[in-house]
Amino acid sequence: MVLRREPTARQMRLGIELRRLREAAGLTAVEAAALLGTGRVQISHIESGLTGVSEQRLRRLTSHYACSDEEFIEALVAMATDRTHGWWEEYRGLLPTSFLDLSELEHHAQFQRHVAILYVPGLLQTEDYARAVFSSRLPELTQEEVELRIRHRMARQEITLPYEVVLHEAALRIRVSDRATSQAQLNRLLELSEADHIALRVIPFDVDDFAKASSTMTYVGGPLTKLDTVVRDAPHGSVLIDSEAQLNTYRTSFRRVEAASLEPELSREFIHKLTKEL
Repeated sequence: MVLRREPTARQMRLGIELRRLREAAGLTAVEAAALLGTGRVQISHIESGLTGVSEQRLRRLTSHYACSDEEFIEALVAMATDRTHGWWEEYRGLLPTSFLDLSELEHHAQFQRHVAILYVPGLLQTEDYARAVFSSRLPELTQEEVELRIRHRMARQEITLPYEVVLHEAALRIRVSDRATSQAQLNRLLELSEADHIALRVIPFDVDDFAKASSTMTYVGGPLTKLDTVVRDAPHGSVLIDSEAQLNTYRTSFRRVEAASLEPELSREFIHKLTKEL
Protein backbone atom coordinates (compact mmCIF):
# COMPACT_ATOMS: atom_id res chain seq x y z
CA MET A 1 0.00 0.00 0.00
CA VAL A 2 1.27 3.47 -0.92
CA LEU A 3 2.08 5.55 2.14
CA ARG A 4 0.44 8.94 2.56
CA ARG A 5 2.91 11.77 2.17
CA GLU A 6 0.94 14.13 4.39
CA PRO A 7 -1.71 12.56 6.65
CA THR A 8 -4.49 14.91 7.68
CA ALA A 9 -5.16 15.74 11.31
CA ARG A 10 -8.23 13.48 11.22
CA GLN A 11 -6.23 10.54 9.82
CA MET A 12 -3.54 11.01 12.44
CA ARG A 13 -6.14 11.26 15.23
CA LEU A 14 -7.60 7.89 14.19
CA GLY A 15 -4.14 6.35 14.46
CA ILE A 16 -3.54 7.98 17.84
CA GLU A 17 -6.80 6.58 19.23
CA LEU A 18 -5.97 3.08 17.97
CA ARG A 19 -2.55 3.29 19.59
CA ARG A 20 -4.11 4.39 22.87
CA LEU A 21 -6.50 1.44 22.77
CA ARG A 22 -3.63 -0.97 22.04
CA GLU A 23 -1.52 0.39 24.87
CA ALA A 24 -4.46 0.31 27.27
CA ALA A 25 -4.88 -3.37 26.36
CA GLY A 26 -1.24 -3.98 27.22
CA LEU A 27 -0.31 -5.17 23.72
CA THR A 28 2.83 -4.39 21.74
CA ALA A 29 2.73 -3.42 18.06
CA VAL A 30 4.16 -6.88 17.25
CA GLU A 31 1.35 -8.60 19.16
CA ALA A 32 -1.30 -6.41 17.51
CA ALA A 33 0.16 -7.18 14.09
CA ALA A 34 -0.01 -10.92 14.77
CA LEU A 35 -3.73 -10.60 15.49
CA LEU A 36 -4.23 -9.19 11.97
CA GLY A 37 -1.74 -11.49 10.31
CA THR A 38 0.47 -8.59 9.29
CA GLY A 39 3.75 -7.04 10.43
CA ARG A 40 4.70 -4.52 13.10
CA VAL A 41 5.52 -1.92 10.44
CA GLN A 42 1.93 -2.04 9.16
CA ILE A 43 0.59 -1.36 12.66
CA SER A 44 3.08 1.50 13.00
CA HIS A 45 1.89 3.00 9.71
CA ILE A 46 -1.76 2.75 10.75
CA GLU A 47 -1.08 4.36 14.12
CA SER A 48 0.86 7.22 12.52
CA GLY A 49 -1.83 7.87 9.91
CA LEU A 50 0.47 6.95 7.05
CA THR A 51 -1.93 4.26 5.85
CA GLY A 52 -5.64 3.73 6.29
CA VAL A 53 -7.39 0.81 7.94
CA SER A 54 -10.48 -0.98 6.65
CA GLU A 55 -13.67 -1.14 8.71
CA GLN A 56 -13.24 -4.90 9.07
CA ARG A 57 -9.69 -4.61 10.37
CA LEU A 58 -10.58 -1.73 12.65
CA ARG A 59 -13.40 -3.72 14.24
CA ARG A 60 -11.08 -6.71 14.69
CA LEU A 61 -8.50 -4.50 16.39
CA THR A 62 -11.00 -2.88 18.76
CA SER A 63 -12.35 -6.32 19.62
CA HIS A 64 -8.85 -7.63 20.39
CA TYR A 65 -8.22 -4.46 22.41
CA ALA A 66 -11.34 -5.27 24.48
CA CYS A 67 -12.99 -1.95 23.64
CA SER A 68 -16.67 -2.22 24.54
CA ASP A 69 -17.63 1.40 23.84
CA GLU A 70 -19.81 0.88 20.75
CA GLU A 71 -20.40 4.59 20.23
CA PHE A 72 -16.66 5.21 20.24
CA ILE A 73 -16.03 2.32 17.84
CA GLU A 74 -18.64 3.67 15.41
CA ALA A 75 -16.99 7.10 15.57
CA LEU A 76 -13.63 5.51 14.72
CA VAL A 77 -15.24 3.58 11.84
CA ALA A 78 -16.65 6.85 10.50
CA MET A 79 -13.18 8.38 10.61
CA ALA A 80 -11.62 5.34 8.91
CA THR A 81 -14.17 5.16 6.09
CA ASP A 82 -14.54 8.91 5.48
CA ARG A 83 -13.77 9.83 1.87
CA THR A 84 -14.56 13.53 2.13
CA HIS A 85 -12.65 15.69 -0.33
CA GLY A 86 -13.26 19.02 1.34
CA TRP A 87 -13.15 22.49 -0.17
CA TRP A 88 -9.89 23.12 1.71
CA GLU A 89 -8.04 20.58 -0.45
CA GLU A 90 -7.72 23.19 -3.20
CA TYR A 91 -5.25 24.95 -0.90
CA ARG A 92 -3.03 21.90 -0.32
CA GLY A 93 0.50 22.80 -1.31
CA LEU A 94 -0.40 26.49 -1.26
CA LEU A 95 -1.01 27.06 2.45
CA PRO A 96 0.63 25.56 5.56
CA THR A 97 -0.88 22.22 6.58
CA SER A 98 -2.17 23.72 9.84
CA PHE A 99 -4.67 25.84 7.85
CA LEU A 100 -6.08 22.72 6.19
CA ASP A 101 -6.13 20.74 9.44
CA LEU A 102 -8.22 23.44 11.11
CA SER A 103 -10.67 23.51 8.19
CA GLU A 104 -11.02 19.73 8.35
CA LEU A 105 -11.59 19.82 12.11
CA GLU A 106 -14.28 22.49 11.73
CA HIS A 107 -15.99 20.57 8.91
CA HIS A 108 -16.48 17.51 11.13
CA ALA A 109 -17.04 19.42 14.38
CA GLN A 110 -20.19 19.38 16.47
CA PHE A 111 -19.43 22.79 18.01
CA GLN A 112 -16.60 25.23 18.55
CA ARG A 113 -15.55 27.45 21.46
CA HIS A 114 -13.02 30.24 21.32
CA VAL A 115 -11.31 32.52 23.81
CA ALA A 116 -9.59 35.53 22.22
CA ILE A 117 -7.46 38.02 24.11
CA LEU A 118 -5.70 40.17 21.49
CA TYR A 119 -7.39 39.52 18.14
CA VAL A 120 -10.90 38.90 16.86
CA PRO A 121 -11.10 35.18 15.89
CA GLY A 122 -10.80 34.28 12.22
CA LEU A 123 -14.40 33.03 11.96
CA LEU A 124 -15.61 36.53 12.88
CA GLN A 125 -13.14 38.72 11.01
CA THR A 126 -13.96 41.08 8.19
CA GLU A 127 -11.85 40.82 5.07
CA ASP A 128 -10.02 44.08 5.82
CA TYR A 129 -9.31 43.00 9.41
CA ALA A 130 -7.94 39.66 8.19
CA ARG A 131 -5.79 41.43 5.60
CA ALA A 132 -4.30 43.66 8.30
CA VAL A 133 -3.52 40.66 10.51
CA PHE A 134 -1.87 38.64 7.75
CA SER A 135 0.02 41.67 6.41
CA SER A 136 1.65 42.21 9.80
CA ARG A 137 3.17 38.71 9.97
CA LEU A 138 6.94 38.24 10.21
CA PRO A 139 8.61 37.12 8.08
CA GLU A 140 6.48 39.14 5.69
CA LEU A 141 4.12 37.33 3.35
CA THR A 142 3.90 38.09 -0.34
CA GLN A 143 0.70 39.72 -1.59
CA GLU A 144 -0.30 36.41 -3.18
CA GLU A 145 0.19 34.57 0.13
CA VAL A 146 -1.87 37.18 1.99
CA GLU A 147 -4.73 36.92 -0.50
CA LEU A 148 -4.69 33.11 -0.37
CA ARG A 149 -4.99 33.21 3.42
CA ILE A 150 -7.80 35.73 3.27
CA ARG A 151 -9.72 33.66 0.72
CA HIS A 152 -9.31 30.55 2.85
CA ARG A 153 -10.42 32.40 6.00
CA MET A 154 -13.52 33.81 4.34
CA ALA A 155 -14.43 30.30 3.10
CA ARG A 156 -14.18 28.99 6.69
CA GLN A 157 -16.84 31.49 7.72
CA GLU A 158 -19.48 29.58 5.72
CA ILE A 159 -19.66 27.09 8.61
CA THR A 160 -22.73 27.42 10.83
CA LEU A 161 -21.85 25.04 13.65
CA PRO A 162 -22.71 26.18 17.21
CA TYR A 163 -20.02 28.70 18.12
CA GLU A 164 -19.35 30.14 21.58
CA VAL A 165 -16.76 32.90 21.67
CA VAL A 166 -15.44 35.04 24.51
CA LEU A 167 -13.62 38.21 23.48
CA HIS A 168 -11.49 40.26 25.83
CA GLU A 169 -11.97 44.01 25.58
CA ALA A 170 -8.36 44.26 24.39
CA ALA A 171 -9.25 42.35 21.21
CA LEU A 172 -12.03 44.84 20.56
CA ARG A 173 -9.92 47.94 21.15
CA ILE A 174 -6.63 47.03 19.48
CA ARG A 175 -6.50 48.62 16.03
CA VAL A 176 -4.86 46.13 13.70
CA SER A 177 -5.22 48.72 10.95
CA ASP A 178 -7.05 52.04 10.85
CA ARG A 179 -10.15 53.43 12.50
CA ALA A 180 -12.45 52.49 9.62
CA THR A 181 -11.32 48.86 9.77
CA SER A 182 -11.94 48.71 13.52
CA GLN A 183 -15.36 50.33 13.15
CA ALA A 184 -16.37 47.87 10.44
CA GLN A 185 -15.13 44.95 12.54
CA LEU A 186 -17.14 46.00 15.58
CA ASN A 187 -20.25 46.41 13.44
CA ARG A 188 -19.64 42.96 11.99
CA LEU A 189 -19.46 41.51 15.50
CA LEU A 190 -22.78 43.17 16.36
CA GLU A 191 -24.32 41.64 13.26
CA LEU A 192 -22.94 38.16 13.93
CA SER A 193 -23.95 38.26 17.60
CA GLU A 194 -27.56 38.10 16.43
CA ALA A 195 -27.02 34.81 14.57
CA ASP A 196 -28.74 31.79 16.08
CA HIS A 197 -25.58 29.65 16.08
CA ILE A 198 -23.28 32.25 17.68
CA ALA A 199 -23.04 33.11 21.39
CA LEU A 200 -20.71 36.08 21.79
CA ARG A 201 -19.53 37.30 25.19
CA VAL A 202 -17.16 40.08 26.23
CA ILE A 203 -14.68 40.31 29.12
CA PRO A 204 -14.26 43.97 30.10
CA PHE A 205 -10.94 45.29 31.38
CA ASP A 206 -12.39 45.91 34.82
CA VAL A 207 -13.21 42.25 35.57
CA ASP A 208 -11.39 41.12 38.72
CA ASP A 209 -9.24 37.99 39.00
CA PHE A 210 -9.19 37.22 35.26
CA ALA A 211 -5.57 35.99 35.29
CA LYS A 212 -6.76 32.51 36.28
CA ALA A 213 -8.46 32.08 32.94
CA SER A 214 -6.57 34.24 30.48
CA SER A 215 -5.50 31.63 27.94
CA THR A 216 -6.29 32.05 24.25
CA MET A 217 -7.62 28.83 22.72
CA THR A 218 -9.85 27.22 20.13
CA TYR A 219 -11.84 24.22 21.38
CA VAL A 220 -13.33 21.99 18.68
CA GLY A 221 -15.98 19.48 19.71
CA GLY A 222 -15.81 16.03 18.14
CA PRO A 223 -18.61 13.48 17.69
CA LEU A 224 -17.80 12.30 21.23
CA THR A 225 -16.24 14.18 24.13
CA LYS A 226 -13.13 11.99 24.02
CA LEU A 227 -12.61 13.03 20.38
CA ASP A 228 -12.55 16.78 21.10
CA THR A 229 -9.48 18.81 20.09
CA VAL A 230 -7.89 22.01 21.35
CA VAL A 231 -6.00 24.14 18.84
CA ARG A 232 -3.22 26.38 20.17
CA ASP A 233 -1.19 28.77 18.04
CA ALA A 234 2.57 28.23 18.09
CA PRO A 235 5.47 30.15 16.43
CA HIS A 236 5.67 27.68 13.54
CA GLY A 237 2.01 26.67 13.15
CA SER A 238 -0.79 25.26 15.25
CA VAL A 239 -0.52 22.59 17.93
CA LEU A 240 -3.39 20.10 18.30
CA ILE A 241 -4.06 18.87 21.83
CA ASP A 242 -6.15 15.74 22.34
CA SER A 243 -5.16 14.01 25.60
CA GLU A 244 -8.10 13.64 27.97
CA ALA A 245 -6.30 15.26 30.90
CA GLN A 246 -5.43 18.36 28.88
CA LEU A 247 -8.90 18.54 27.32
CA ASN A 248 -10.41 18.57 30.81
CA THR A 249 -8.10 21.44 31.76
CA TYR A 250 -9.22 23.49 28.77
CA ARG A 251 -12.89 22.71 29.39
CA THR A 252 -12.47 24.06 32.92
CA SER A 253 -10.58 27.08 31.61
CA PHE A 254 -13.33 27.94 29.14
CA ARG A 255 -16.03 27.71 31.79
CA ARG A 256 -14.03 30.04 34.05
CA VAL A 257 -13.67 32.57 31.25
CA GLU A 258 -17.35 32.24 30.37
CA ALA A 259 -18.33 32.81 34.01
CA ALA A 260 -16.24 36.00 34.10
CA SER A 261 -17.78 37.40 30.92
CA LEU A 262 -20.84 39.51 30.27
CA GLU A 263 -24.06 37.86 29.12
CA PRO A 264 -24.63 38.02 25.33
CA GLU A 265 -27.13 40.89 25.51
CA LEU A 266 -24.86 42.96 27.75
CA SER A 267 -21.94 42.09 25.48
CA ARG A 268 -23.81 43.50 22.49
CA GLU A 269 -24.46 46.69 24.43
CA PHE A 270 -20.79 46.85 25.37
CA ILE A 271 -19.65 46.50 21.75
CA HIS A 272 -22.24 49.02 20.60
CA LYS A 273 -20.85 51.49 23.14
CA LEU A 274 -17.32 50.93 21.80
CA THR A 275 -18.47 51.75 18.27
CA LYS A 276 -19.52 55.18 19.56
CA GLU A 277 -16.11 55.76 21.11
CA LEU A 278 -14.11 55.20 17.91
